Order: sequence, then C-alpha cells, then structure tokens
Amino acid sequence: MWSLTLVLNVDGSHDINKCAAVTERFLAACYKALSDHCVILEGTLLKPNMVTPGSESAKVAVAPEVIAEYTVRALQRTVPAILFLSGGQSEEEATRNLNAMNQLKTKKPWSLSFCFGRALQQSALKTWGGKEKNVKKAQDVFLVRCKANSEAALGAYKCESLHVKDYKY
Repeated sequence: MWSLTLVLNVDGSHDINKCAAVTERFLAACYKALSDHCVILEGTLLKPNMVTPGSESAKVAVAPEVIAEYTVRALQRTVPAILFLSGGQSEEEATRNLNAMNQLKTKKPWSLSFCFGRALQQSALKTWGGKEKNVKKAQDVFLVRCKANSEAALGAYKCESLHVKDYKY
C-alpha cells in the first residue's frame, strides 16, 4: 500500500490569516495534482492541518472557536458543496434522481442539493402561459416543485411512479 502525507508546517511566524490562505491554495493544488495524475479520489483520505498561527507568531492565544472557523472555511472553499443541474432531465426525473442520491446509505461529506432551472420552472411557466389570470395557479405549481426538490435534497421525497402499463407511443 502506498501513502502520501502532505504537511503544512506549523513552524514560523505567520498569522492565522496567512495559514488560511496557504491552506486553501495547498488543498486546491493538491486535489488538482491528484486529478491530473488520475488518482481515484474516493480511495484517498484527507488529513489536513488545522488553520493555526505559526508556532513563532506573536504569542497571542487564538480561541478554539476561531481556529474552527478558519479551518472549516478553508475546507469549504476547497471542497465545496454539490448543487446539481437538471441537465435536460424532466422535472420529475431530476427530482427522483436527486432524492435517490440523498437516500444512498454511504458517506457523503457534503450536501447534495439542486440548482435546477427548467426542471424547477417548466410546469409553472406552462401553467402561467403569459396570462395574468394564471399567475396564482402558476405560483402554486412552482411551490409544489420547490417543495418536491427541497424534500429530495433531504432524501425524503415521496414520488409516485410515472409508469403507465402497456403505454403505446
């Protein structure tokens, strides 16, 4: 088994802001290099440093809450959350697929959510049809899609099958 350990040294007089900036650049460069060399990322573990001032910096104590804030922010900036596009799927397909991903019983260190355009708006726009009299109906339809996708982002969407037995095209 091969292993690679990357360490940002705590030696030095750098402050917490410098450590945060270097940590962010370091993590981004590390993941790019791993990807460039076709390393299978799901077979890796990230053991990052905590963002702290250097051991020789001004001897001002930094509260654990501040170290936590800087460390988590560095991770958020380099290992982002996931927002899916619908990619031409129908409203229901996109919602079902997002729901299924969130129901998977596997480690997911980030939220899996949506950033749908057409798959969120299509039914509402069709219902509205550019007519003032349909605005309320379209808003209601839009709210239904928003609620469905919100539930799917939690893995709690209850969908009904769209399958029609013996349907003929």
